[in-house]
Amino acid sequence: MGRTLVTGGAGYIGMELCDELLQSGHDVTVLDRLLHGQADHAQALRERGVTVVEGDIRDPVARGHALQGADAVVHLAAIVGDPACARDPELANEVNVEASLALASEAAGQVERFVMASTCSNYGRMADPTTPIDETGELAPVSLYAEQKVAIEQHLLGLDPAPFTLTCLRFATVYGVAPRMRFDLTVNEFTRDLWDDRKLEVFGEQFWRPYVHVRDAARGIRTILEAPVEAVAGEVFNVGDTRENYRKLDLVEEIRRQTDRGEVSYVRREEDPRDYKVNFDKIAARLDYKITKTVPEGIAELIGELEAGRFADSDEARYRN
Repeated sequence: MGRTLVTGGAGYIGMELCDELLQSGHDVTVLDRLLHGQADHAQALRERGVTVVEGDIRDPVARGHALQGADAVVHLAAIVGDPACARDPELANEVNVEASLALASEAAGQVERFVMASTCSNYGRMADPTTPIDETGELAPVSLYAEQKVAIEQHLLGLDPAPFTLTCLRFATVYGVAPRMRFDLTVNEFTRDLWDDRKLEVFGEQFWRPYVHVRDAARGIRTILEAPVEAVAGEVFNVGDTRENYRKLDLVEEIRRQTDRGEVSYVRREEDPRDYKVNFDKIAARLDYKITKTVPEGIAELIGELEAGRFADSDEARYRN
C-alpha cells in the first residue's frame, strides 16, 4: 500500500483515518502540531507503528521530514471552520493557503497521490437550497474558511501538467464520537447540550446542511486512496450521502426523540447565511461508497458515550477548535 502522509493526523478526522489506513495495510506518517492537547493520541499512534512528526505545517523542515518516503499525501491540517478563521485571518491564510501551496509544491514529483480536504461550505448560500447541488454546481463561499478552500482547490486543479494524482474532497459537516473528540460541531454540540440539560439557542433553524459521520469521512478518504487512478485523478467528490441533508430544526427534533432534557429557543441572526443541500451521487456511483451511520445513529452513539461518562468535562478546551 505504500506510505501515506496524513497532515493533521492526530485530529478529529485524522485519528479515524489513521486507523482506517493501518487496518488496510498502509504505512502511515503523521504531521501534527498537537495544538489541541493530543499528546496521548500521538503516543497511541506511535504504539501502532505510525511515524509521528510533531511540527507545524508552516515549517518547511517539518514538512520535509514528514514527506520522506511518502507515496501519498492526505492534507487535513488546517485552521478549521468559520469562527476559528475569523478569529485570526492572518494565521488562517498562513496555514490554509500558504502552507497548503508549499506542501503541494514540495510533494510534486515525489508522491503519486495528493488528497486535498475541502468542504461543502464552498457551496455557500444556494439560490434554491431545496435541490441538492452536485460537484458541478456554482461555488458561492460566504466565509473566509470556504473562500480559502475554494482558492486552494482551483489552484491545484489548475496545475498543468498535474504533478500527482490530485483529488479534492468536499466533506459534509462532520459529527460523531472519535478519539480526538470535538463538541464544537453542530450535531455533537446540540446533542451534548440537550443531554446535559442546558439551554440551547438555535439560529437559522430552517437552513439546510449535509452531515457525515467522522468514521465515514475517514472511509471516504481511504476509498479515494485505494481507487484506480483513472477514477479519481483531477476529480472533486462530495463526501456524504444525499439522504443525510438536515435542517437544524430536524436535528433538534431527532435529539428530542432520544432525550427529553434541555430547553431550546430559536433566534434570528444574520451572521451565518449558509443554506445548501448537497448531492453525493458521484462518489456512490463511481466508487461504490456508502455511509455506515446516519445522523440519528450518531446521536444515539454520542448519548451512549455521554451516559457512560466518557467525557468527564466536555467543555474543556481540548474538545473544540
